[in-house]
Amino acid sequence: MAIAIRTDKEIDLIRDAGRIVGRILKRLEKESVVGVTTAHLAEISDQMIEEAGADPLFKGVKNPKASFAFPASICASINEELVHGIPGQRKLCFGDILSIDCGVRLKGYCGDAAITVMIGQVQPEIQKLVITTREVLDIAVTECRPGRYWSEIAGKMQSHAERTGFSVVRDYVGHGIGRKMHEDPKIPNFVSDELLQNDFMLRKGMILAVEPMVNMGTSRVKVLSDGWTVVTADHKPSAHFEHTLAITDCGAEVLTESE
Repeated sequence: MAIAIRTDKEIDLIRDAGRIVGRILKRLEKESVVGVTTAHLAEISDQMIEEAGADPLFKGVKNPKASFAFPASICASINEELVHGIPGQRKLCFGDILSIDCGVRLKGYCGDAAITVMIGQVQPEIQKLVITTREVLDIAVTECRPGRYWSEIAGKMQSHAERTGFSVVRDYVGHGIGRKMHEDPKIPNFVSDELLQNDFMLRKGMILAVEPMVNMGTSRVKVLSDGWTVVTADHKPSAHFEHTLAITDCGAEVLTESE
């Protein structure tokens, strides 16, 4: 496992890409209201990416499980859909939750982030799920600093989700990011034998895309027949948040916030 250590100049470039992602997600959060289609949200994302002079990370990505490349600049996953939802003509309904994942490349460097939006007033337990998942990401941001092993942080993330009564997805994890969307290391949101065997210490200059995915019911998931959309095995809701982080002397800097 070769984990890249980025220079200050490289971090500046990743931050520039990340801020575009942050602006897009902030806009899409406002636009995500009852009656709006996920295709419309994707169109807004396309326009903003083009205006920023960037390229979409997701559009055109190939998947051996699917017969077609991913067709959009965002993933739009509703309710029991965990990730990789394809934007389309489905309209958002009162009480839905929508996870939006967006990534861009600018001047050769990538930024990647995700949010989960509550559409109107959602059921209390679903609201708790969304808030808890955001808190799990916040734990990572707070706990990251040079000299810590990732397993220490992953354990705190997992404990918070499970203590609140939810489950952490095992099949999909975070990742390093830089010149490519997916780089070493894998960044799980839970502790396993595999992580303990491949644990790594955080160092200044590491860039991590940390993305907890938390389910209301079972942690098990499955892929739909389109080869892309991942759903919970029990069809209960799932929430997803993500930030691209830079490890600094002072801790973690979030690179995917809007200015």
